[in-house]
Amino acid sequence: MRQFLLSFALTSAGQTFDTRYDVVAADTPAMQSPSDSSVIVVRPELTTEQLADLYMVRKDYRDAAETYKQLSDQNPRNPVYLNKLGIALHQQEALSLALKYYQRATKLDPTYADAQNNIGTIWYQRKKYGKAIKSYQKALNIRKDMAVLYSNLGYAYFGDKKFEQSMASFRQALVIDPQFFEHHGGRNGSVLQDRTVTDRGRFYFLLAKSFAQFGNLERCIIYLRKAKDEGFTELATAKTDPAFAAMLKDPEIQEILAPKQVTSVQVQ
Repeated sequence: MRQFLLSFALTSAGQTFDTRYDVVAADTPAMQSPSDSSVIVVRPELTTEQLADLYMVRKDYRDAAETYKQLSDQNPRNPVYLNKLGIALHQQEALSLALKYYQRATKLDPTYADAQNNIGTIWYQRKKYGKAIKSYQKALNIRKDMAVLYSNLGYAYFGDKKFEQSMASFRQALVIDPQFFEHHGGRNGSVLQDRTVTDRGRFYFLLAKSFAQFGNLERCIIYLRKAKDEGFTELATAKTDPAFAAMLKDPEIQEILAPKQVTSVQVQ
């Protein structure tokens, strides 16, 4: 019989736990099952919160919500459990319930920027952009070092058609984390709102402009091309926009901004 010790790191409430599993592999005939050549016994040593976090990682949101609810009932003044319960409900589209728990978390801890951000994501999903903006601004008054807050604020401004403020927020997100828009999730405890926008062409153009201002040619080209593919009609304004001035000599930029060639077909 061979015994192995497996471990993995699980992040919970800002702390990293080393979770260990004893795996016993039996290869003697007496211990073998007809369908398998080994028997694996897993003995997890998880706290209730770690178990709930593991459900979230597996996207078992219903089980996660039930476990966080148990924790919050046992610890009614713990804002972290309330916020995590809100996130689990949020993932199930139970927006009203999620909002309730986010608000309870911020009432218990007015300095809890993650929960305040998550309130903003609820308003954003409901297209209440003004309320979303106020929530994100409250979160930024608490924490100014979270790229997710500036990104979410940028999307809310964009939804409210305040494009200059939107671009300024995106730029600030990039100052904090230059690779932020390549990520697929928010930070632990803070929801990254849906990145779907209606005017996608304009949105990509604004991102290209932000990357141009940071001197990131590669990203500028990617988002400028996306804007073109979406049929953005104001693409030519990049030629006179100071933000793109340093990029205009690049052949790929010139190719993207070149007007479409209209070919005439002669009928014999």
